[in-house]
Amino acid sequence: MPNSTNQMGFRQALEEARDRDDENIPPHIKKVLETAIDELWSRVQSQPDSYVLDRDEFALFNYHRERFRGSVIAQRAVARFWDNYRRDSPSQKT
Repeated sequence: MPNSTNQMGFRQALEEARDRDDENIPPHIKKVLETAIDELWSRVQSQPDSYVLDRDEFALFNYHRERFRGSVIAQRAVARFWDNYRRDSPSQKT
């Protein structure tokens, strides 16, 4: 999810943020994560009954889960992720 204001993708920013306390996350990492979650949430809201998060999107969404507590759209998006993840899991294939 590169853009002109950052050189860091959200996956790398997420890894760096997870390695720090919330108070010690540098502003540029916070900005990358905020931009990424805003873009992801827009995609989910545009397809509230069908959008399926991929693994990286789920990790980002999970990192921000408190923001979406109580949201039915968010709960259904997470459920679709798990339904799809289980279905695609190698241990579930015969």
